[in-house]
Amino acid sequence: MQVWPGQAYPLGAAYDGAGTNFAVFSEAADRVELCLLHDDGSETAVELRESDGFVRHAYLPGVMPGQRYGFRVHGPYEPARGQRCNSAKLLLDPYALAVGGAVDWGEEVYGYRFGAPDKRNDLDSAPHMMASVVVNPYFDWGDDRPPRTPYNETVIYEAHVKGLTMLHPELPDELRGTYAALAHPAVIEHLTRLGVTTLELMPVHQFVNDHRLVDMDLNNYWGYNTIGFFAPHNAYASWGDRGEQVLEFKSAVRALHEAGIEVILDVVYNHTAEGNHLGPTLSFRGLDNASYYRLVEDDPGYYMDTTGTGNSLLMRNPHVLQLIMDSLRYWVTEMHVDGFRFDLAATLARQFHEVDRLSSFFDLVQQDPVVSQVKLIAEPWDVGEGGYQVGNFPPLWTEWNGKYRDTVRDLWRGEPRTLAEFASRLTGSSDLYQGDGRRPLASINFVTCHDGFTLHDLVAYNEKHNDANGEDNQDGESHNRSWNCGVEGDTDDPDVLALRARQLRNFLATLMLSQGVPMLSHGDEFARTQGGNNNAYCQDNEVAWVRWPDGESTLLEFTRAMAWLRRDHPVFRRRRFFHGRPVEGTHDELSDISWFTPEGEEMIQEDWDAAQARALTVFLNGNAISEPGPRGERITDDSFLLMFNASPDPLEFVVPVNQGQQWQVVVDTAREDGVPPGTGAKVRAGERVTLTDRSLTVLQRPA
Repeated sequence: MQVWPGQAYPLGAAYDGAGTNFAVFSEAADRVELCLLHDDGSETAVELRESDGFVRHAYLPGVMPGQRYGFRVHGPYEPARGQRCNSAKLLLDPYALAVGGAVDWGEEVYGYRFGAPDKRNDLDSAPHMMASVVVNPYFDWGDDRPPRTPYNETVIYEAHVKGLTMLHPELPDELRGTYAALAHPAVIEHLTRLGVTTLELMPVHQFVNDHRLVDMDLNNYWGYNTIGFFAPHNAYASWGDRGEQVLEFKSAVRALHEAGIEVILDVVYNHTAEGNHLGPTLSFRGLDNASYYRLVEDDPGYYMDTTGTGNSLLMRNPHVLQLIMDSLRYWVTEMHVDGFRFDLAATLARQFHEVDRLSSFFDLVQQDPVVSQVKLIAEPWDVGEGGYQVGNFPPLWTEWNGKYRDTVRDLWRGEPRTLAEFASRLTGSSDLYQGDGRRPLASINFVTCHDGFTLHDLVAYNEKHNDANGEDNQDGESHNRSWNCGVEGDTDDPDVLALRARQLRNFLATLMLSQGVPMLSHGDEFARTQGGNNNAYCQDNEVAWVRWPDGESTLLEFTRAMAWLRRDHPVFRRRRFFHGRPVEGTHDELSDISWFTPEGEEMIQEDWDAAQARALTVFLNGNAISEPGPRGERITDDSFLLMFNASPDPLEFVVPVNQGQQWQVVVDTAREDGVPPGTGAKVRAGERVTLTDRSLTVLQRPA
């Protein structure tokens, strides 16, 4: 076999049409072997003798796409000093563009002997390991262009590749649960009719199923257990894992883009699947443990853990930062994705110990000409000290607004002293985002997501029911701000069912009427349930898969109607915060927003502070939108009155007298359809409108 010196960059396996360049970083290694894996179980080892800046490299002519490979690192194995090199362990390439196979859990993939964690384990892991795969980078993208949907026109739909498509009745069996299923016309039609502009996929980076879960006959369904930051997860491919998964993912993105739908990835750059000091040796740990991971300073045999998974990546190491930035750029430039949602993003800000919004990671993102131009969404918390950072990310970023979720849940379940904060959340959370120059669109608003109750379960359960997870119901959040409407779980009581259905409409309507960017969780549009399981991370089965309804459902129609009401009216998706006064240059004496009691009187501080106040009216002035259109034109819209009755009793609302004379009902969550068909009831200023307990009504006045 010919072995040429090759190049130190790019890292990973780069196929050029005639052969493949291999490059891997390890400062800890004494020697590094590239192992070419053969189908008969044998391997050919090639020592990487060339080294530049601790990057070992070689070029092998004739090595083609589909070739499986791994690395063996010879170096110090001194766990107490943070070094865990072990040449008996076949290691995945951190830059592998595809990964084949799965981990066959056993003692062989661990660096120590079971029962003797201080003793090095020299059992060969290769027969039990996944393999890196050389990939052909060429793909015909045709006329593919990123949709680049502005944030103020964005509706995000969080979905799981397998969970969304596994039970879809119109999909062929061989496509269900795969990237190809996302590109199927039936799935794309559902998203477009729903008004979705952006599909946010739960983790598709290559991940592994935890040893503990496999032993329990469970799987890591959610996928927050990454081992390959460049490789699309091979189990979601319908026709092979020797690089075919890359082509299939690209094809899905291309099809979604053709429909005008963006693709955002939920990415996990805060930790890896190798776990704590008792975890397996799969890649980073065996290559250079001390460079990749944050170790306990006084006892480097152990890992600092701000993620709750056993380890945290060392965000102040330049090679870790390079890995993350190279990965992000790769997914944008080569896989054509449109943005990222960063799991436990506060960990990425821990350059040293405290969360630091000026950490190197944010500096790199800010100046990067590729990554800075796509949608960047932070999950702004982790499990470490000081990790709850909602509202504290840099101006380039948007955030999952956990305070929005909590406040909206509290309002509709009847918590006292909620109105004032609800008003802030409804109008874009200026208390969180205005101080650093951000806009309402920095707030990603959601009521539910993959983590926690589904929307149906939020109104059907007071307590979590996670027994199927095998952790004695100890896992998952215990404080869910949920309310079962009087009965825990399933019931035939028509009054309870009617109340639950009304609450579902209340949540969906509130979400679409709020300033910011709305995010739906897959299946909530037709009330999917997980039977009260609020932590279905290991339920790769019908507990967590979306069960599609037979035909249309009234809730689905309502969700569509609310999404399109939002799309049709810019007053619900402003780019700037409200001023709370008339807007100059609009020739309108009315404020851009006003707040009223149910009696039609303007709210005063006493009204906001009243402990039992659970109702209000909001006036949105469509003639007082301060931001201009894309060509500098003035934006005008109809005006709206939003009437919220979160109390347990019906209430009469007086239509305010100075905001317009003639109004029409366009939303009424007390109705089963939620939206009156055809022409809704007309009401005049000063008239009384009765709102059913726990309902909302929207009145519209033409511009």
